[in-house]
Order: sequence, then C-alpha cells, then structure tokens
Amino acid sequence: MRHKALFEILGYSFQNMKLLERALRHRSMGKVSNERLEFLGDAALNFIIAAELFHRYPDMKEGDLSRLRANLVNGDVLADLAGELHIGDHLQFGSGELRSGGAKRKSIIADATEAIIGAMYLDGGFEVVQRRVLSWFSKRLDEAAGVAQKDPKTLLQELLQMRKIPLPAYTVVSTTGVSHSQVFTIKCAVSGVDEAAIGIGPNKRRAERDAAEKMLARIEKTN
Repeated sequence: MRHKALFEILGYSFQNMKLLERALRHRSMGKVSNERLEFLGDAALNFIIAAELFHRYPDMKEGDLSRLRANLVNGDVLADLAGELHIGDHLQFGSGELRSGGAKRKSIIADATEAIIGAMYLDGGFEVVQRRVLSWFSKRLDEAAGVAQKDPKTLLQELLQMRKIPLPAYTVVSTTGVSHSQVFTIKCAVSGVDEAAIGIGPNKRRAERDAAEKMLARIEKTN
C-alpha cells in the first residue's frame, strides 16, 4: 500500500487518500496544492495545543499561556516534528523545487505537517486529530511545565537564541522617587523589532522583567 510507512509513523490510516495526496502536494506542483489544508491544520493545531495548556495550567495567566503555545507551535518545532515523522520523504514537488532541495527546507516540511493535520481533521474528525497531535507533542507538552516556571528575561533570551537573533539590550531610561521608594523605567530593545518595550518596577530587576514580558508579547503577536 502506498504511504504505508507514513501511516505507521503517523499512527493513522487515511480513508480518503485524495486528502492525504493533496496534503503532500507542494505548490510547485501547480494549481492543486496543500496550502488550503495548511491553513486548516494551523488553526486546528493552535486550538488543540491552546486547549491542552488551558486544562493543564488552570491558574496560569493568558499572557503566559500564549507564550507557552508560541514556544510549542512555531516553524522550528514543526520542522523538527516533520523530521521525526519523515514528512519530507513523502512530499511531491515540481522539478525545480525538487532539484533545489525542497524536501529538506524547514519552512516547507513545517507547512506540510500542518497540511497533514488539516487533512486528518477532514478525514477522521476532531477527536482523531486531537489524539494524534497530543501524542506527537506529548514530550514537548511535559517539558513545557519547566518553561512555565522561567522568568520572562530567560524566556526572551531563549526565544532569541533559538531564532538566531542577538540578545536584548536593557537600558535605564529613568529613576524617580526617593532612595527607599524608587521607580525604575527600563527599555528593552531587540534587533528586528521596530519599537522597544518599556518596563517599570521598584528595582532594576523587576523593571527588566516587566520590559522582557512586554517584548515577548510583542514578538508573539507578530508571529
């Protein structure tokens, strides 16, 4: 059976093979491609992970939940998952994209993973795709508990390192108040982000944390 190896590693056998074939079809193949399924899979994946985090961490703030989801659902993680599932071995490309190594390009295999999730949703329904996604993300979700305990400065630094962006620069903008009741205003600037984030706190550390948290939120909203 064609794609038998893929079925085994996905843990799911498609009933409608046309859905799977489309999910594996890169846009370089012509008009019929996996882009619409990618759109659907992206929405399904984000909801599944968001719902799981919501139930796992009932006391966590919205901003922290959003940050955790962004750490779990992004191009780098999806590309790693695609590698684990050997998605690239099954993709269909036009001759030019095939020669240029499309099957190994992170953005392409990450998008294809979302397309497969979308196809699986249409083929088997929400409960089926939810079980498979949570299985694939099981270890990453367990590790997210450690991420949840990290302070915003550490999370921002790790995010920038993962994306190969220079570390943030923290600058004291102003210090007001008397010595025993000061208010610090600190600016956090990140390469590639047009506007710096401003943090305020009773000491430099708290102000830097506030600025880092705002910068994280700003970066996550643009991705």
